[in-house]
Amino acid sequence: MINENEGLTASAADGMLGPNPFVGLRAVDMFAAAGQIGAQAMLHPALLMGQTAALVRDLSSAVNGAHAPSPQQGDKRFADPAWREQPLYRTTLTGYLAWRDALAGFIDRSALDDASKERAQFVMSLLTDALAPTNTLAGNPAALRKLVDTRGASVVAGMRNMLTDTLNNKGMPSQVDKRAFRVGGNLATTPGAVVFRNEVLELIQYAPATPNVRARPQLIVPPQINKFYIFDLSAGKSIVEYLVQSEFQVFAVSWRNPTEAQRDWDMDTYVAALIEAIDAVRDITGHADVNLHGACSGAMTISALLGHLAARGDKTVHAATLMVAVLDSSADSQLGLFTTPEAIEVAKRSSRAKGVLPGEEMGRVFAWMRPNDLVWSFWVNNYLMGEAPPAFDILYWNNDTTRLPAKLHGQLLDIFTRSLLSEPGKLTVLGTPVDLSKVECDTYVMAGVTDHITPWKGVYNTARAFGGKTRYVLSSSGHIQSLINPPGNPKAKFFRNDALPEDADAWFAGARPEADSWWNDWRDWLAQRSGELRPAPRALGNRRHKRLADAPGTYVSEA
Repeated sequence: MINENEGLTASAADGMLGPNPFVGLRAVDMFAAAGQIGAQAMLHPALLMGQTAALVRDLSSAVNGAHAPSPQQGDKRFADPAWREQPLYRTTLTGYLAWRDALAGFIDRSALDDASKERAQFVMSLLTDALAPTNTLAGNPAALRKLVDTRGASVVAGMRNMLTDTLNNKGMPSQVDKRAFRVGGNLATTPGAVVFRNEVLELIQYAPATPNVRARPQLIVPPQINKFYIFDLSAGKSIVEYLVQSEFQVFAVSWRNPTEAQRDWDMDTYVAALIEAIDAVRDITGHADVNLHGACSGAMTISALLGHLAARGDKTVHAATLMVAVLDSSADSQLGLFTTPEAIEVAKRSSRAKGVLPGEEMGRVFAWMRPNDLVWSFWVNNYLMGEAPPAFDILYWNNDTTRLPAKLHGQLLDIFTRSLLSEPGKLTVLGTPVDLSKVECDTYVMAGVTDHITPWKGVYNTARAFGGKTRYVLSSSGHIQSLINPPGNPKAKFFRNDALPEDADAWFAGARPEADSWWNDWRDWLAQRSGELRPAPRALGNRRHKRLADAPGTYVSEA
């Protein structure tokens, strides 16, 4: 990767919201939150005057050389030495931080209820982040140095980048240099073949990388809102590659990208398609059951399938892995910040009118949920510095979105907001009521400590929902970086506690940290549940399931 962009890409990857059902951000909700702030200022003038006085005191203290507010730890916007060494920049920084803190303090001390305060703080942060001095040429010392060093060429390049984004990216700063990647070229490159296809999915079988393989096959179920190759990203960062090198038989689902014609595909549609895929895997490998693995909405789909199979007494799934998976809205998260009944209904009506929920539309909404990581950092890089956006595989995947059928979108929102999967019998799948406490297979559940979208305590609730034996592990990273976490990173660690007490904090208090990636722990857990070693198959597929195409298949390329 490009060294100068390491900080930019790391922040972006940690801030990505990934594949989750979402209601969107409505302008009316933003204005309502802003209106509440204004109303508080009118109703409580003494509070406003008090915060104004505090702002004046902070500014005066900074001018006199006394204590001044400082950027939050990890805020890379003000990392340039000029913000500390040059008086003009130091004064600008102090004024900006004091103004931002005064606004936040006013909201925090207002009479608003807790939920309204959270929404107001979010709206206020959109304003203060947008007005940061680093977003302007004059207020960004690194950009000014670049201007001088390049004799104005950086500004010309920045204007060219802005024009390109205006024409081709709907005015949003590009997050990735798409020219650097090709699916099947330098992404999704693990050798394999499509061995089954139906209207909903392609089933990819991967070529074994070892002389012997575990008898029980592994089937990976990706989220429906992004392409499957997050599990087979690039060499050294591929879960598929890691598994085949660890003596596992690996299959993966690649969902079809639905159009308006598939608007009525729902959870039943996807679960039925998965059952067909599982039957094909069993037929090809000759094994009676499989292990399933999924993340985010893919894990929701797995959960619905497991509940359906449990209701039927079907034992075709031996063990399951659920990664960064929250099944309801019981835990606080950014996803639930503006999830009101009115917003949910508007989101459903919008996708019904279009027949689908466009992935790129949801991606833009996600970007504004973490604007410093996903908007303004690229604004500075692309326009002020005149640099090309970074060539980063995870960002390419994140921008390679798919659509979600309108009916499934509505169902996922209901599952998330009405706890349909968490409460026995509230969700029916293929005619059977779902009760996850009746799912008796072993499960492995993984969460991320700094995941703001599927918070770890919400994922902990997922771990406790199943009736079998569950191992819950907590990675030290965020939403996507917890998932793509290959071994060998000296900064990586995870927490493990085999007990599952009712309280998540009690679990964490008893957890022990372990160095390196959770992948190694998962591999050992899987090996114990994947049967004996036997000679690897010489060919992919069989007489009934012939090779239809080379991996990564055809559905992954559908626009």
